[in-house]
Amino acid sequence: MSAEDEQRAVCERYGAAWTDSAAHLKVGIARNVDENVQPLHGLRHSPGGDTTGWYIWAGDTFSNAPDFFQPVHVGHLAERCPSLLKFLGLPPGWRFLVAGDHVDVWRDPELLES
Repeated sequence: MSAEDEQRAVCERYGAAWTDSAAHLKVGIARNVDENVQPLHGLRHSPGGDTTGWYIWAGDTFSNAPDFFQPVHVGHLAERCPSLLKFLGLPPGWRFLVAGDHVDVWRDPELLES
């Protein structure tokens, strides 16, 4: 199954409209995602410029520090965290949380207000 097919299946499961996260666009990803820290979080704001609107981090601590997230092209996420690619078709205003076998996906309209 292709990454897009997996994304579309996730969107269908949760009643969300599939929204592309093209390979040339960027996500903000925390460095601790590479350290196998759990849980993994993702949230999507509205895209702008060369970004998808996605921010991904690991663990229970979120930081507003300017260097907490680093920009990474979607095309490079297959190397860093391939298990998360299936969530990147969720539209702006959605979140996910993955902790081992536990997966939670939900709509968060407050993400669209900022």
